Amino acid sequence: MKSRTFWSIIGAASVIGALLILLFIPGSKQPAPTAEPSRPLKPQQENKAKHFTMLGDIQATDQLNRLDARGHLRKMLNNDSLRSAGQVKAYTQKEQKMHKHFQQVRWYNLKENKMADIQGQLPKMSKTDKNRIAHHFQLAQQKLKRGEPYDSPKFNAAGQPYFVVAEPSKDGRYGAAALVNQAVLQEVSNHQKRNLRLIPYPKEGKFRVESIHADTLSDITVKTGHDNEKASHFYENEIVVSFQNEPSKQQLLDISKEISCETPRKLGYAYVFRSKDMDYQKLRSYFQQKWKIKYTEPHYIYLTNDRSPQSRVNSDFPDGANAQVNIPNDLLFSEYQWNLPVIETNRGWDLSKGSEDVIIAVIDTGVDLQHSDLDGQLVEGYNIVEKDKQPLDDVGHGTHVAGIIGALVNNGEGVAGVSWYNKIMPVKALDGSGSGTTYAVAEGIIWATDHGAKVINMSLGNYADSQFLHDAVKYAYDRDVVLVAASGNDNTERPGYPAAYPEVLAVAATDSNQKRAEYSNYGDYIDVAAPGTNIASTFPGNQYAALSGTSMASPHAAAMAGLIRSLNPDLTNQEVMDVMINQAVDLGDKGRDKYYGHGQIDIFQSLKAVGAPEVPLQMWPGRTLRNLEQELRKLNGSNDKR
Repeated sequence: MKSRTFWSIIGAASVIGALLILLFIPGSKQPAPTAEPSRPLKPQQENKAKHFTMLGDIQATDQLNRLDARGHLRKMLNNDSLRSAGQVKAYTQKEQKMHKHFQQVRWYNLKENKMADIQGQLPKMSKTDKNRIAHHFQLAQQKLKRGEPYDSPKFNAAGQPYFVVAEPSKDGRYGAAALVNQAVLQEVSNHQKRNLRLIPYPKEGKFRVESIHADTLSDITVKTGHDNEKASHFYENEIVVSFQNEPSKQQLLDISKEISCETPRKLGYAYVFRSKDMDYQKLRSYFQQKWKIKYTEPHYIYLTNDRSPQSRVNSDFPDGANAQVNIPNDLLFSEYQWNLPVIETNRGWDLSKGSEDVIIAVIDTGVDLQHSDLDGQLVEGYNIVEKDKQPLDDVGHGTHVAGIIGALVNNGEGVAGVSWYNKIMPVKALDGSGSGTTYAVAEGIIWATDHGAKVINMSLGNYADSQFLHDAVKYAYDRDVVLVAASGNDNTERPGYPAAYPEVLAVAATDSNQKRAEYSNYGDYIDVAAPGTNIASTFPGNQYAALSGTSMASPHAAAMAGLIRSLNPDLTNQEVMDVMINQAVDLGDKGRDKYYGHGQIDIFQSLKAVGAPEVPLQMWPGRTLRNLEQELRKLNGSNDKR
């Protein structure tokens, strides 16, 4: 009887094998008409294209700032309880605590020719600076008296960029004007120079940093941003060691004494040793000669993988659907968030808006825990860099990533996230320079897994294949976590990690024309593509910024995984990734290619596939094979007992 069952299973497996061949032929979807592959650029062209992208981010951020400021002024004007100077002052001062960039607000009773002036944290100004600001407020008041808005050009005062914006009330009786600090523009510029690898990165900071060639591990000097594509950075006086046999406390003390090391850090089955006077080469020689080891490797450093707004894409939605479905009232959505409609997010919301039970961890620079557009969207996180502190974002990168995933939808301000209800778990593994160690990233993965994350986003990377990090990735994968990572921003085919690990969904970036972003890494390991250029999202200090990078593409896919797991919690992590891949819209060359992987993610079609009452056909073979494997293991177990 058992023998007959066994051969029945083998026969069924053969049929399934044939089905697998038929069902997983790539290129099942028609390519978009504009989806021609964007071939790799030469270094000089790449540098020029990246600068163009960065300038576009800065210009878009400027426009986001202005639109957001006008929205806040209109909100004040529409509040009927704000009609006296005292009421306006109390309200504005409260707002300025949360929005420090609103450094001066003037409220006008235009009919009675009265004005209330509320100043926030203004820097010390010269007489010339004060006169320049007064001039723009005067122009604003003149416009308001005519019932017109005012928007000044950018100008400098006290060494910082500013603009003045003004809005009249609907009845023309009142007006409001604000002096807005735009230091965020310099922050975006500095951030994107690192994120798009326009400068050598990282610089030497708390620890001594060395750079090596990712393939040969030979020394390499990083002189330009382009050199980063060949380099992997590590701490020169540290080493990661995995022993064949677990060392005793006494042996660890002996090691620490011999290499002048403080107490080593342990994570999983590996240790990180930091020596006071030995570099990596000497440390490796010491452990190889004196101890039985599984492997040693450098303690690598992982970095963030982060034009005027281009014409918005008018997608031709399938099934005769109207493109104007589910348009949220978020202030910046309609004009700036091209990225959500192009991946069918709006239509997808009819099927799933997410669930609080499915937590998405963001392993990054932390998150602005006080951002009003993330209010109520965060669960308790973890700060690996400074364990006694909250995972606050001191860079901006993690806050931007978090907003793409889950900024509040339909709250009348800012941006809309891909998910309405999935909670975000901030895990700070990258420091104020935007970089972090293998240990920190691995610890972040394990901590997030152990604390309930169902999806993990990693908008970071390195070109060195670390066994230490891979062990942490496997730990999460084996516990049914969907892992998503950015491919990198060096316009190179060199595989980046953790994206290139088979357990991780690797995400490349596209622009608003559905073409490969010129900075996006590519290669056979790419699984899918997602929007990454000029993406509007949350930024520290209750601000908004437009950033470009595969760092911005990855959270689109992570949020999508959260929506899928919310709609169908029974799916395994691999099944979630499979449906994201199989339902992707084919771009570039027909079928899977190295620039787009299987294509650009499609939220609506993926949710439609997993939300059907029956298991989708393309997922049936994999699920059935897993069931067959379980039966075979049972049979083998029974035979072993005989």
